[in-house]
Amino acid sequence: MEDWEKGTIAIGLVSEALHNMHQRGMDTDALLLQAGISPRLLMAPHARVAAANYGRLWYLISQVTDDEFFGMDSHPMRVGSFNLLCRSALHSATLGKALERILDFLRLVLDDMSGTLSKQDRLTHIAINESGSPRRMFTYATFLLFVHGVGSWLIGRRIKLTSADFRCSEPLSSLDYKIRFCDHAHFEQPQTSITFDAAYLDLPIVQNQRTLQSFLREAPGNLLVKYSNHDGLAATIRRHLRQLPMNEWSDFDSLSEELQTPASTLRRKLSQEGQSYQAIKDNLRRDLAINYLSGSSRSIEEIAVSLGFADPSAFHRAFKKWTGSSPGEHRRASSAS
Repeated sequence: MEDWEKGTIAIGLVSEALHNMHQRGMDTDALLLQAGISPRLLMAPHARVAAANYGRLWYLISQVTDDEFFGMDSHPMRVGSFNLLCRSALHSATLGKALERILDFLRLVLDDMSGTLSKQDRLTHIAINESGSPRRMFTYATFLLFVHGVGSWLIGRRIKLTSADFRCSEPLSSLDYKIRFCDHAHFEQPQTSITFDAAYLDLPIVQNQRTLQSFLREAPGNLLVKYSNHDGLAATIRRHLRQLPMNEWSDFDSLSEELQTPASTLRRKLSQEGQSYQAIKDNLRRDLAINYLSGSSRSIEEIAVSLGFADPSAFHRAFKKWTGSSPGEHRRASSAS
């Protein structure tokens, strides 16, 4: 399993991806099951699904609707457009030229939205141009995912964002969007845009035709998690915990010593990111559980023990609280794909 596949996605983003299919009265249950996602999870507001399953759902939706922009523009982005977008950007000398080609391509295939790139005070701004009322956060995120995600892949590293502004109001799944883009995300702004250091524009393209084939086989799932914001304190702590057996996870005071940061400062910085140490540990156990159930043959009892639960019933209760479904239900849905 690729590292990007080990993350999880809020069920709210599953609903967002299916929004236009639901509006058109199309059946989505079979599609969800084919992606390894139980339709019942849509009724569980705290549920999450494995990133690999969500990536599979994106692919299936685009194939069924022949629209890689999920019906969010008056002109459909026909299947194959993303492939051509990547190929057009691949032959650029630098990231700056590649981003200009990506934005030009999206301007040609979409009627209602376009993007512009500008530089000011050593910062690069990519802004979305549109008219009318603010759109759904999912619409802005998908557009920027194509730009930022492909750009990051082309240079072989994440483009670290310094800020992200969105015209829409803050969605319920805002934490997932902040993890994908940056902690400094602001809502109900005059224009949707992302900002990053202009020095990135001069970086050379490191990908080629061979690596493109591998990238396209994994897309779009690899864009959803692989180039997420890994620079925050919560992400640093999560990586630290991932390297240790669960029985060696530190208490908070010991963690502050390991990170050479006073406990009060650590607590304050986590609070600024909307996180706590306990939530980080719980979320990591949840993500590991989801991925073990979706992508391994381990028994539920073995998974419970490996995650530090005293008995399977305790794991069952925790998993249902985390996702809205039992471990067995989640595994059956995943195996249906």
